[in-house]
Amino acid sequence: MSSDFKSLTVKKYPRLPGRKTAESRYWRKFKAPIVVKEFAAVSSIHFSETSPYDFAVTASTRVQIYSSKTHQVKKTISRFKDVAYSGTIRNDGRLVVAGDATGLIQIFDVGSRAILRTFRDHRHPVHVAKFSSDKTQILSASDDKTVRIWDMPSETPLTIFTGHEDYIRAGMVSHDNPHLVLSGSYDQTVKLWDMRTQGCVMTMNHGAPVECVDMFPDGGVVVSAGGPHLKVFDLLAGGRPMHSLSNHQKTVTSMCFDHSYSRLLTGSLDHHVKVYNVQDYSVVHSVKYPAPVMSVALSPDDTHLVAGMAGGLLSIRQRVVKSAEVQTRRAQDEQAHGGSYKYFVRGQKTAGEGDFIVESQKKRRLREYDRYLKVFQYGNALDACLRTNQPAVTTVSLIQELIHRDGLRQALSGRDDISLEPLAQFLVRNINNPRYTALLVDVTTVMIDMYTAVLGQSPLIDELFMRLRAKVRQEIAFQKQLFSVIGSMEMLFAKSTSTSVGVAFHNELASTSNTNSSSIAPKPSTTASPASTIE
Repeated sequence: MSSDFKSLTVKKYPRLPGRKTAESRYWRKFKAPIVVKEFAAVSSIHFSETSPYDFAVTASTRVQIYSSKTHQVKKTISRFKDVAYSGTIRNDGRLVVAGDATGLIQIFDVGSRAILRTFRDHRHPVHVAKFSSDKTQILSASDDKTVRIWDMPSETPLTIFTGHEDYIRAGMVSHDNPHLVLSGSYDQTVKLWDMRTQGCVMTMNHGAPVECVDMFPDGGVVVSAGGPHLKVFDLLAGGRPMHSLSNHQKTVTSMCFDHSYSRLLTGSLDHHVKVYNVQDYSVVHSVKYPAPVMSVALSPDDTHLVAGMAGGLLSIRQRVVKSAEVQTRRAQDEQAHGGSYKYFVRGQKTAGEGDFIVESQKKRRLREYDRYLKVFQYGNALDACLRTNQPAVTTVSLIQELIHRDGLRQALSGRDDISLEPLAQFLVRNINNPRYTALLVDVTTVMIDMYTAVLGQSPLIDELFMRLRAKVRQEIAFQKQLFSVIGSMEMLFAKSTSTSVGVAFHNELASTSNTNSSSIAPKPSTTASPASTIE
């Protein structure tokens, strides 16, 4: 039975420490960037929170809606009198709000691109225009140093916050509490406003003109960006600074969170987008772009990374999602929440104390080379391993198993030039690998000993043997150069060590001689002389 046969154990060699971590491998999956040229700098990117997660790109005097599937423009909204700012899609994906340099705020229907509402009270450029968590209200922040909450049906301001002393370029409404509003200004402060008290309830000093602010979903922690710095504030502790980060070389212009709020992405004028782990705010990955980054956004399903640059370039990177990840995320979204029927009946299908569980045993399937090893067909096992392009470590482990069974010569015997070619090519590729060199040299010696008599009869095998000899000569020459370099370095180290020892010995000798001379020098007598005593 197959259960009585022990499969081939693949030997594990120690791995050298590499720069690629699991985190960097994940972010490197955002491949094949698509670069789109806009008419001016891309000042804002915002993803819709509803599938298929289209995104709005604001540049020059228009807002364009891009499809996340085709990466093509679906809608173009260009009914602005001046430069547009902060194009934002409502969470249901039906409306778009944007401000412009004249102070106007307009709400558009995504389908028809018609203007539904216009707000005119601002007298200076509006750089922030966003929907509140309450779908009937919007937030605006302007260079007139005011933050306003608007009622969409009546087109009137519900609340006007005044208190900043310079341009306001960042703002948002809390996800957890629609009554709390966060704003950041060029007066280097971040303010928390409460619509219920109609005033500022907390002020935090960033230390540089604030370009962007964001808040965690629970509303307890705020992140601000301005200058080359990021600062994290704890609202529950009265706005106490928790972290101050300076990983960028130039001004940080935008930032966003991923789907789980476990990673923070920042874009800067230094051409880089950096990814932070919010547990300790360490940089886990960095992406370089060809121009200063003005805006960055990550799709709600973490499959699209979009960055807008100062030169008008729009970079769209997509990550291919495996079906297992989709199922895992779907299972997380379908988890039972408190008060639901699933939450009430949870645990009824799981085993309890005293229940007998019948475990299903899966039949273990052997690999092809294991099946040949099981019936002692060593040559076929080696051919199967070479034919199926197994990793080199697997083939080396199989050769070690053949040596252990005293079957290496049996596996190599009786071969013609066609069946000997894969083994010779494997030796040529891997004989200079330090992990396998000792073993493969022995295999090469056995093979040459067995097939010396037939050399010259097959041009293919002769060529492979010549390549193998050239590879060995090249490795020997490299080892000689390496030993020469090591010898030179040892001489330098020995010389530096002897010099330092000589200096130390000279200093010690000098200190010893000084001590001895001071001890030999005569000391003044403190007793009376014999003559004075006689007198």
